[in-house]
Amino acid sequence: MSHAKPLSEHEVNNARQLLKMLQHQVETHTLDTAYMARQLSKLNDFVEQVAQTQQTQLAAFRFKALYNVSRLIGTSLDLQTVLEQVMDAIIQLTGAERGFLMLRDDDGKLKATVARNLDQRTLTSDEFSYSTTITNHVLATGEAVLTTNAMEDPRFAGGASIISKVLRSIMATPLRARGQIIGVAYVENRIVAGLFSDDDLATLDALAGQAAVAIDNAMLFRATDQELTRRVEELRALRQVDRRLNERLDLDDVLAVTLESACLFAKAEGGHIALLEGENPVPFARIHYPQGQEPRTLNLSQTYPFVLDVMRSGKARTHENEKHAALGVPLLLNDKLIGVLVLTREGEQPFDERARDMVERVADRASVTIENARLYAAVQAADRAKSEFVGIVAHDLKNPMASIQGYADLILMMNKDTLDERQISFLQRITDTVKRMEVLVSDLADISRIESGHFYMDESAVSVAKIVEAIRDQSMPQIQARRHRYVENVAPDLPNLKTDYFRLLQVLVNLVSNAAKYTPEGGTITLTVQRVGERVGFEVADTGIGLSEEGKRMLGTKFWRADDSYTRSQPGTGLGFAITARIVEQMGSKIQIDSELGKGSRFSFSVATV
Repeated sequence: MSHAKPLSEHEVNNARQLLKMLQHQVETHTLDTAYMARQLSKLNDFVEQVAQTQQTQLAAFRFKALYNVSRLIGTSLDLQTVLEQVMDAIIQLTGAERGFLMLRDDDGKLKATVARNLDQRTLTSDEFSYSTTITNHVLATGEAVLTTNAMEDPRFAGGASIISKVLRSIMATPLRARGQIIGVAYVENRIVAGLFSDDDLATLDALAGQAAVAIDNAMLFRATDQELTRRVEELRALRQVDRRLNERLDLDDVLAVTLESACLFAKAEGGHIALLEGENPVPFARIHYPQGQEPRTLNLSQTYPFVLDVMRSGKARTHENEKHAALGVPLLLNDKLIGVLVLTREGEQPFDERARDMVERVADRASVTIENARLYAAVQAADRAKSEFVGIVAHDLKNPMASIQGYADLILMMNKDTLDERQISFLQRITDTVKRMEVLVSDLADISRIESGHFYMDESAVSVAKIVEAIRDQSMPQIQARRHRYVENVAPDLPNLKTDYFRLLQVLVNLVSNAAKYTPEGGTITLTVQRVGERVGFEVADTGIGLSEEGKRMLGTKFWRADDSYTRSQPGTGLGFAITARIVEQMGSKIQIDSELGKGSRFSFSVATV
């Protein structure tokens, strides 16, 4: 495009004077034809110069407007905002009465996404009056369209939308992004014919090119944002599944949570889950969704034959027929098949890729928990069997030990005068050994009852004074034998205790006995009894060898004893404190340990009052 020289003020004044002079000659009838022709030629040159200046200014205006619009439509990634900005800019630059932006839907058809008028107002659906004939033509050919009067344009005059809506001036151009037509920009004027020019169409084309990129970016951002939101929601849901799975160690509970979660994610109406064991496992369903709908003897491979392929391949499979759709997903742990999950829904609608992906992710998360729950169940079963075995052995040992003790006492009584000191010493060793075995058997029986859930407390009102006296009577021989000093600090007016008398006595005698054993000769053993809130607190303190940090952590572990030579020199099985700690827990308390190596220990707990 040529650039016209701007008009000077002198040239404008000359044109005005020329017009006045010609007007004067016309009025006075003094026209000179040759002179008139020369002056009109000058006026024609002036008008041409004005026209060129106007075109230059209009081009500059459009360039500036396009620049401003390109900046504007790049300021937002919200799709609706971008569409409205683009439409308003197109109407402004073309002088159209109204405009429409149409984007392709999932089926490839055009759908009016934005409709605006000259006043930047959004049109309602009943105000839509665009030509589908022209928009479909643009979509099909990929070419822009300009018609100055659609009612008379042979290309479109017969179109139903042209005739019914009395459309005249129309422009439409494709919106292209990444080599694809994503929509159509369309402007019109229903009344004025010849409104648009080729320059207007060029402007529309230029703007459409920029707009298509902005619209495509906004659409990609929306799709990405929606996908990200969906993924975040999926992760939240999966975290919830993780939390529910990790709350449980019961195998059936874990399987029920796994199956329910998979059904909800995949929008399945029903489901089954089977665990597989052995060389040739049969997938009998163990858990169903909804629960209780099918018997446990349901063979999934017979009801859903494609399950065999899932088991052989270790990969998810789908199956559809006229009655239902099904999805089978393996439960894998370190590439080992441990189970199979089947989901179903009525009708032929298959499970899509997203549903399959979500169920596989649930299965991956659940497999570890399922295996842990299965191992835990096996450990629990073994532990119960062990406890039952220990209980039986402890019970069966009582009679032979009583016989040994009785025969030893009988021999000593009947042959007291004929036995020498060596023989009497042997009999005493038998008696001492039997007593130690009785303690061990009693401890084993207690552990068996505690672990099997058959350990009961016979609560009654217990006097503090009576329990303190009993502790003293049972513990004093051991304390005196080791030359310890025994101190009692018992607060006055303590209320009666609500507990099992014999179990409380067992706990306190064990603590005092341990204090005596693990305190070198000549130490001090202190029993303190005082109020602790609404309860009565007991504390046994000693000046003995104390415990290391590791010893404090390990104390209470069955059969554990410290490795130092002093501890190993004392009799014991490592069961006494474990039983004591569990009895205290049955009483609603917990033993607190305050100990330092070489400086003694304190053991304290509390008991409820009447």
